[in-house]
Amino acid sequence: MTNPKPTVDLGYPTPAHGRIPAFQNIEEEAAFWDTHSFTDFGDELIPVKVRVSKHLSVPLSVRLDPRDRVELVRRAQAKGVGPSTLVRMWVKERLEQEAAAKP
Repeated sequence: MTNPKPTVDLGYPTPAHGRIPAFQNIEEEAAFWDTHSFTDFGDELIPVKVRVSKHLSVPLSVRLDPRDRVELVRRAQAKGVGPSTLVRMWVKERLEQEAAAKP
C-alpha cells in the first residue's frame, strides 16, 4: 500500500516553533506527530480565524473535453487544490477583472 501525499504544499522544510522541531518532509513530521499530541504544545499554539463560506451550494456543470480535464487536474494538483476549486478561483479572478475594467 502506498502512502498518500498531501494535495497542498505544506512548505517543507518547515522552521522550528518552540519545542516543535523543524521538519524536512511530511514523513518526518508524521513520525513526530505519531508519537506526540498537539495538546502537549498548547502554550505554543496560536489561534487563527477560519472563514468558511456557506454560499457555495449552487452547482454549475461545465463540459470539458478529456484533454482539458486532464490538464485542469494537473494544474489543480500543482497548486494543491481540487479541480473545482481551481475553476472557482479562476472564475472569481475573471469576474473581479471584468468588474475592475468597467468604466
